[in-house]
Amino acid sequence: MARTQGSHSGITGPRVRQAALQLFARHGYAAVSMRQIAAEVGVQAGALYNYTPDKQTLLFDLMKTHMDELLAAYDALPDREMPYPALKAFTRFHIRFHAERPEEVFIAYMELRSLEPENFTRIETLRRAYEQRLEDILRKGVERGILAVADPRIAAMALIAMLNGVNTWYRAGGRLSLPEVQDLYWEMVRKSVAV
Repeated sequence: MARTQGSHSGITGPRVRQAALQLFARHGYAAVSMRQIAAEVGVQAGALYNYTPDKQTLLFDLMKTHMDELLAAYDALPDREMPYPALKAFTRFHIRFHAERPEEVFIAYMELRSLEPENFTRIETLRRAYEQRLEDILRKGVERGILAVADPRIAAMALIAMLNGVNTWYRAGGRLSLPEVQDLYWEMVRKSVAV
């Protein structure tokens, strides 16, 4: 549906996305209605359809944006050629990026089940592309005799699962700063793949 001239799509559109993000993270996708999202934004429920065709599209858009930003931010890191420094950079990057986006991360991992098959396939393709970045580091390290892992694919998934765990317990202002957490996790990663 076309927006009318003078409308506030540049303001309301992002507010719709932000409200959906917060509500999906707080209550779960299935428990949130378009009416609730509209109430959070302060518009009539019918007005939401000026910004998104349906709730599934909103969920997919939030997840795709998260994955696109994750891949772009990682790919912008400098000097990822040498396996050992690249693995350290990946570890620290993953923790920082995810700690800064707890709602996006929660939705990206917990609401995969809510995606329709075509949308699931598209998000899963992006997730695999990110996992492949780490797998490539591990494989290159094994080939050069710098790292020791039996199966780079399995190791990549295991390491990502471990790094994702930070979001379940880390809180800013807690006992450990984020750089301290990054240091501790890097030590665990390093020891787990050391020759």
